Amino acid sequence: MKKAQQGFTLIELMIVVAIIGILAAVAIPAYSDYMTRSKVAELVSVGAPIKTAVSEYKITNGTYPATSTAGGFSNDITSKYVTSVGVAATGGVITITGNNAASALGTSVVLVLTPTENASGTVNWDCTATAGTKYVPASCR
Repeated sequence: MKKAQQGFTLIELMIVVAIIGILAAVAIPAYSDYMTRSKVAELVSVGAPIKTAVSEYKITNGTYPATSTAGGFSNDITSKYVTSVGVAATGGVITITGNNAASALGTSVVLVLTPTENASGTVNWDCTATAGTKYVPASCR
């Protein structure tokens, strides 16, 4: 009577462990970058209502608001991932600074939202990043 094979050999188990190690070595840094990118997305969402307020003020009054109170928004916006929000008194440029503490973003990120008025009078926004460009959304690179 033939005896059936029982279990795996040591070589087979070592190959499986090596494959899992290689996959983990690639996946863990990619996941870390993904998590940081998702946190940076909050910076863009914090700027959205301010962009709307500045745009409405510009369309209504023909100039950008000189103060946050005149524009109907607050510069005192902070969160776990946002350290500060600033709006230039002239030009309406919005600067959003990310929290680079180890518990938050883990890297320094600064977004600059610059308004431009087109011929029809609407306000378009250009987003650039002065720091942390690896982690910002594609529209800000």
